Amino acid sequence: MPSLGTRGSFWTAGAVVAVALWTSACPTMTYPLYQAAWGISTTTVTWVFAAYPLTLIPVLLLLGHLADHLGTRVTMLLGLVAQFAGVLLFAVADGVPWLLAGRALMGLGVGLSIGPASLAMVEHSAPGRRERAGAVSTAVSALGIGLAMTVGGALTEYAPFPLHLNFFVLAAVVAVVAALVLCMPRHTPSPSEGRRRPRTITVPRGSRAVFAAGSIAFASSFLIGAIVLPLGAKIAHQLVGSTNALVTGALLSVFAGSITLFALLGRRLHVRVLVLFGAVGSLAAVWLFVLTGATRSLLLFFVASAVAGAAYAFDFAGGLTVLSRFAPAPYRAGMVSGGYLVGYAAQGIGAPALGAVVTAHGLMTGLVTGAAVFGGFFVLVAVVGLTVLTPLHRADRAAARHDAAPVRESAPAE
Repeated sequence: MPSLGTRGSFWTAGAVVAVALWTSACPTMTYPLYQAAWGISTTTVTWVFAAYPLTLIPVLLLLGHLADHLGTRVTMLLGLVAQFAGVLLFAVADGVPWLLAGRALMGLGVGLSIGPASLAMVEHSAPGRRERAGAVSTAVSALGIGLAMTVGGALTEYAPFPLHLNFFVLAAVVAVVAALVLCMPRHTPSPSEGRRRPRTITVPRGSRAVFAAGSIAFASSFLIGAIVLPLGAKIAHQLVGSTNALVTGALLSVFAGSITLFALLGRRLHVRVLVLFGAVGSLAAVWLFVLTGATRSLLLFFVASAVAGAAYAFDFAGGLTVLSRFAPAPYRAGMVSGGYLVGYAAQGIGAPALGAVVTAHGLMTGLVTGAAVFGGFFVLVAVVGLTVLTPLHRADRAAARHDAAPVRESAPAE
């Protein structure tokens, strides 16, 4: 079997990231069809959605270090196999239990593959270009979400078997990516890697404020996803009147495109600005979705999706930067994993709770309730973030001035 070179391996790992996010969002355009065909409630739909993050949490806790023992290539393959199985369950599903099992397998697969894929992108970056791996990873993640919306929308609207064909196509894509991963160079863990043991997530006492600020910023991005992914198509159909699945998918793909754009723009912003912009943008996005329902405006739906994508990008980048920059080095990886866990837990709780309100009282009431409750959380993110990050920023500036002082003193007099 031919072996991929550095460049091919880099982009194959990127394809794994894209497929993982495509898998995570693949049922978005099909949820309204399940409700119409099977008579299931919005609460049930959001529980199907939540089965994914609720499975991811124990996977990250128990199997987060698996790549240290098996290597990134093997771990990615295991994750892709689980994703393939989960997508196939959706492809042949004829009831909710199939969907729940499929989402659980998707969560298992993404939890196994996305971390090693991100690491493989760094490992297979060209010399001197490793810093681009993070930006490319964000871009291909958004591409995966966009493909879920547009390809799913097109197949749902214009192809036969709208409840099934979308998932057969994705299963074929997963299989192709898995074949490419098989062509990546093998990775044999070093003896020191082989002696590692799974470690629990530990937050040292002096870093708890940093962890709180970073993890709730993470959670903000996941709460935005808890509105857009399970309910976005329903908002477009019921409140805005978009009856074409491809049009709805294209509108929702604005969310993914906005994530990419603002993730790239946000690289130059200070972490305090990222957290503040993320919190303010999240607050604006949830109320824009309420205003969309009140005015039944496609233009406002477009704007709300774009603002939600920008807020997601800033929230995610802000949380990741806080945890990776200010956490003590020995605890950094664990605290970042802890941030993901908080984020997925918020999504796993928030989505079904929002779905229950929508089922009991209607979509508009659910959106208003979500905007009020989630909005209060976003205000908390801004307050905690600025309270924690302001003294850290001042300490950084003081250290920078201290480091620069000897240079100025040793400069020759003019």
